[in-house]
Amino acid sequence: MSTTIALLAAEGEEHNPLLPATYDITWSIVALVVVGFVFWKFVLPMFQKVLAERTEQIDGGIKRAEEAQAEAKAALEQYHAQLAEARTEAAQIREEARTQGQQIISEMKAQAQEESDRIVAAGHSQLVAQRQQIVTELRADLGKTAVDLAEKVIGESLADDVKRAGTVDRFLNELDAVGADSAAGK
Repeated sequence: MSTTIALLAAEGEEHNPLLPATYDITWSIVALVVVGFVFWKFVLPMFQKVLAERTEQIDGGIKRAEEAQAEAKAALEQYHAQLAEARTEAAQIREEARTQGQQIISEMKAQAQEESDRIVAAGHSQLVAQRQQIVTELRADLGKTAVDLAEKVIGESLADDVKRAGTVDRFLNELDAVGADSAAGK
């Protein structure tokens, strides 16, 4: 065992465990240069390409979002303009409807007044006709009653139609004259 310790001690004097051997350093530098060259030649351009594409996509997305926002704002303004126009048109339609309603009401009142006047005139003419008919019927009844009464008073028959008509007409004329005098006196 003492020989192993001596060998290790001898080697330890030659070789520092904290410093690698020269060939290790050389090959590590060569490998690092090769990996760095491959990384610089192939990986870094691809990484920059992907990074540029992503930057472009983000910028394009921002531009599209700004365009979409501008379109939405324009559409909103157009919507507000259309809404204001629709409100104005609705107000005009309401005003026209109100005017037409008032015109229809006045036309209906005029028609109702005309119809009322026509009904009153027809009723008045009907009343005049009925009055005339009643007066005629009353004259005939009054004449017959007067003849019957005269027959009873005189005691003789007034069967002769000519005599009867003459007597009735004379009686009615006297009645009309008395009625006209009393109406003039009022």
